[in-house]
This record gives sequence, C-alpha cells and structure tokens, in this order.
Amino acid sequence: MTLQLEGVSKGTGRETHIHPIDLTLQGGTMNVLLGPTLSGKTTLMRLMAGLDRPTEGRVLWNGEDVTAVPVQKRNVAMVYQQFINYPSITVFENIASPLRLMGKSKSDIHTAVHEAADMMKLGAMLDRKPLELSGGQQQRCALARALVKNAGLVLLDEPLANLDYKLREELRAEIPRIFEKAGSIFVYATTEPEEALLLGGNTATLWEGRVTQFGNTPTVYRKPVDATTARVFSDPPMNFLQVSKTGAKLMFGDGQSASASGSLAHLPDGRYMAGFRPNHLEVSRHAADAMEFHPQLSVTEITGSETFIHLDHNGERWVGLIHGVHNLPLDKPLPVYLDPAHVYIFDTDGGLVAPASYAAAA
Repeated sequence: MTLQLEGVSKGTGRETHIHPIDLTLQGGTMNVLLGPTLSGKTTLMRLMAGLDRPTEGRVLWNGEDVTAVPVQKRNVAMVYQQFINYPSITVFENIASPLRLMGKSKSDIHTAVHEAADMMKLGAMLDRKPLELSGGQQQRCALARALVKNAGLVLLDEPLANLDYKLREELRAEIPRIFEKAGSIFVYATTEPEEALLLGGNTATLWEGRVTQFGNTPTVYRKPVDATTARVFSDPPMNFLQVSKTGAKLMFGDGQSASASGSLAHLPDGRYMAGFRPNHLEVSRHAADAMEFHPQLSVTEITGSETFIHLDHNGERWVGLIHGVHNLPLDKPLPVYLDPAHVYIFDTDGGLVAPASYAAAA
C-alpha cells in the first residue's frame, strides 16, 4: 500500500500554498507533518485526501492515478482538531455511521464498534450522546469512528490540540499502539516537535509550503539537512551565530573557539553559521571545553521545573531552556556556556555542513 505525490503543488492566483512536492508514504507507517501554523500542513492533507485537486502534479494510490478522484470515492478517514461528532445520536451510532454507509451487516457493525470502543476506553459510554462526554472522550469517539472505517489512508489534523495536558499525553502514547496493526497509512499534523518525537515513525518538516526534509523522525531531528529544518524541528527554535574556520580552529563571537576536529578537520577555511538548540545552552559549566558567552538577559519565563531565558547576543536573539527555577538579574550580561559537541555547522546558505558530534554518534 503506497501513497505517492509526484510534483504536487497548489496555488490560488499568484499565491502558492504548496510548492512542488515529491513524497512517498508506505502502508503501516506513521507519518508526521511538522511545521508552524500556515506552513501548509492542512492544505497538503486535503490534497492527499482528494478534498482539493492539485494545481500541478499527480496523486497515486497503489500506483493508480487518483488525482481527479473525489474524496467520496476514496477509502479515507479524517480526524480534525475540532470534535466532529453527530450530537443527536449515541456514541455507538457515531462510531457505527461509516459502517452503515458501507452496507455492513448488523453483526459486523456490532463487533467492530465494540472492538473500537474498547480500544478507546469508551465501552461503558456507548449509550451516551457525545455532548455528555468530556472533551477527551469526544475526541476518542472521533478516533474510533476513523478506526472502524478500516481506511487505507487516515489523516489526523492536530487531533489533540484542544485537549488538556494529561489527555494529550495519554492519547499520544495510545495512538501509535492503536493504529499499529491496522496496516493503513497514517498522516498526523502537528506544530510541536516534541509530539513528532513521541509519535515516532517518519516526519516531514514543512516551511512556507515546502517539505524541507522527510525521513525517520529521530534522524530528521538529529541530522537536519538545513537550518530551516533545524529551526522547525526545535521548540523553541534553534539559535544561530556566525562562526569562521581558520586552520584547526572554529572562531565564534566573544573570542571563543573550538577545535575543528572530526568531519570539520577538512572543512575549507571561511565563514559559516553555527546552530544549537535552546536546551543545550547552560548557565553553569559542565563540559571542560565549554565555550563561554556573555549575552544580555532580557526576559525569563519560569514554567514550573524549567526556565526559559531570552538573550541578546550582539543583536542575535537567543533562547535558552534551563532545567530548574532560576531568578536571574534582567538587563545585565549573563554568562552562558555551550558544549562544542552540541553545535551544528551550516554554510552561509543554510545547508548542513556537519551535524553536532553528539547527534552524529547517536
């Protein structure tokens, strides 16, 4: 089972929503579309489903061109951020509705609904109406309806965004397990890098209507092909600063330097861009060869067990994610430390030159 997009694009007038994309998804896989709001995730899913037709390119299902086939004639299930259930009928009938449209027998419907309801922990609520359920239970009902349809393509458009933290954590863990044996192609849209990592499978990073990278989720996270992908797959976004290579040294701002060893040893001398994730910036020295910088601290945000620090480094805005609660003086230079093992090197056009050594070794 495969879904292929060949040169698929979507535009309206002079505005391009999706730039030409080539993408192949395999049956039995979880595929995450990761990108900020308005990056093109929902538009891409609509093209996959057949709700919209591409301006250019083809959509192939198992090698057959279905570009002009409407969604009603495709075996597709969709779950949205909003709780889309039928309020006037029971949970049982909500889950059973696609099966009735498919002409399934009464016994088949009974079996399928109860199996799906048990998976979603809704077995005791089948006689209730959706509005009698909590938000998490309503979304479970929508997921169960998608599950019983046994669709070849299941599209999940930020399905957990409106749930509270605890329910989101529960369903994040359950969704891959629930759909693992279905053999369908699952596409899950999210704005959150952490959610992509928790779901696993494959990830396509999107930025302004372009798929910047697609592959195994941990690999895309650890080895982004360019600075844009690294920025998308980091929350808060990756920090950057200018760096130059001279001989066996990488020279950073504030007079800091690091050894140009390993894959960087043969890098031509010149100017580059260094990148590092916020959680790798520290307020105390843990690595003997850590570089020390003195940016201006402008804002701190305490989020319980962690502190976000917003910094100004020679006009560059950095964000650090520091474990623990820290009360730090504002509008003053703050010594921060960066282990060279956590630094990515990009060329001046943003292409990855070398991943951070910790990521390359993973």
